[in-house]
Amino acid sequence: MTLDEVTISRAIITDHLNTLVQYMEMDVAVIGAGPSGLVCATILAEKGLKVGLIEKKLSVGGGMWGGGMMFPRIVVQQGAKRLLDRFGIRSSEFSPGYYTARSIEAVAKLAAAASDADVEFFNLTTVEDVMVKGDGLLSGLVINWQPVEATGLHVDPLTVRCRMTVDATGHDAIIAHYVSKKCGGLEIKGEGTMWADNAEAAVVAHTKEVYPGLYVCGMAANAVMGGNRMGPVFGGMLLSGESAAEQILSRF
Repeated sequence: MTLDEVTISRAIITDHLNTLVQYMEMDVAVIGAGPSGLVCATILAEKGLKVGLIEKKLSVGGGMWGGGMMFPRIVVQQGAKRLLDRFGIRSSEFSPGYYTARSIEAVAKLAAAASDADVEFFNLTTVEDVMVKGDGLLSGLVINWQPVEATGLHVDPLTVRCRMTVDATGHDAIIAHYVSKKCGGLEIKGEGTMWADNAEAAVVAHTKEVYPGLYVCGMAANAVMGGNRMGPVFGGMLLSGESAAEQILSRF
């Protein structure tokens, strides 16, 4: 076999552009491929929904990669350990109710599970606006390449249609801020101080539909609803992603 450079390039361009065209319309768009977004997207796709996972960075995993202060370990509490087991993430009990896991293994296995469920990834892609029409429903997203945003180039975006949107953009709660600024009816309370115990319970309770067609999960949920931050304990992130998926599935 003699490799042809143009054939290699044509294969990459054709495959991805065909996929992008297919995902101009999808059931659910999950914005942010951190732990909560990965879990949410995976569970939805496992149930047969057409799910696109949009991530502005080159890599997925959000803040989980770095563990705690660059120690590549995370902690998950007893109540969420079943989700580590569900995704085949190995863990060990440090003390009663506290389980440590390798952050890189956790991201790799969550990403693999999403891929196996046929979640389609769109990395290096940013959402710069939302589509809301006369019915007041968030029904689409305005997307562009992240390098366009980073370099400040004046390049018009494209639009995708989705039946439901999940803001899993972490502390920034980007989609919720767009809706709050342009549509009203959504108060962004802002994130509170470090308080792990309070935050872990709150992040699941705050996972909900906050505007017609828009759900928040993970730290975006606490940022919108005024919850605290929790640092490198990730049980709430996993449970929040699961909760968002279950709520959306009940709508479908």
